[in-house]
Amino acid sequence: MFGEILAEVCLDTLKAVPILYLVYLLVSYFEHNSHRYVNFFKKAKKFGPVVGATVGTIPQCGFSVAMADMYNKKNITLGTLVAVFIATSDEAIPLMFADYSFIVPMLIMITIKFVYAILCGYAIDAILKLAKKKRENKMELAVIHSHEACECGHEEHNHEHTNHCCADNIFLDALKHTLKIVLFIFIVNLAFGLIIGVAGFDISSLNSINKFVQPLITSLIGLIPNCAASVLLVEAYMLGGISFGALLAGLATSAGVGILTLFKINKKQWGKNLLVLLLVYGLGVLLGTVLNLTGINLVV
Repeated sequence: MFGEILAEVCLDTLKAVPILYLVYLLVSYFEHNSHRYVNFFKKAKKFGPVVGATVGTIPQCGFSVAMADMYNKKNITLGTLVAVFIATSDEAIPLMFADYSFIVPMLIMITIKFVYAILCGYAIDAILKLAKKKRENKMELAVIHSHEACECGHEEHNHEHTNHCCADNIFLDALKHTLKIVLFIFIVNLAFGLIIGVAGFDISSLNSINKFVQPLITSLIGLIPNCAASVLLVEAYMLGGISFGALLAGLATSAGVGILTLFKINKKQWGKNLLVLLLVYGLGVLLGTVLNLTGINLVV
């Protein structure tokens, strides 16, 4: 069993490497070209939740990990981060696509999660903007990076990175970030893979639970930082063990190791990270409950 779990973990980890490297390469490029960096994120900020929901829809958990890092660096808003987490479905899309009878439910699932992610993202950003309007009006994006230390321990005091210690090798800089996160993903996936494998979770047991209680449970399952969570949810739905609303509730919180990465790279703000986790969980439960109340239950 260990060999099978190890092989699966290695495969899942390797799948995240290309996406992570490309994202970190882009971030590294902008960080070493401040004027382009500031202009890019100022323009992209208005469409953040749309971009977040779009990349989250792609069946690859690497985006949620990279976006968690970008949020920590204040490159994206909380609304954009939540949009990424909600839209991410991890292994759900490939599993449902493999069975042609579930293609229609899969497309409906993607559409609902995509629209919901955008709406939640913009709503969160609007609320935060109203709550912190006075302070945010005085803040400029360039100021955030004016006196911060870079990854290699040097303090940057100007807006131009031409003399930056990493400026001549953004490829190595991106590779360093990627390897650090990939190692973390591997360790977490292996640990949870072994736990789930030993526990032998019986998905058929969810069938006996009231459909209005199911979203509370499936949203918790979705928070498990491992692709096995989305696999369990999809298999439970395909076997008739949970409702369509419960499936979406779980997949709305199934951001892979994205949320756990937030705790790793932002260790000094556990309270803030916990609020993000609770927010994602609450939005997942809300989505599943609303769908169950409307009576939408796509059964094949």
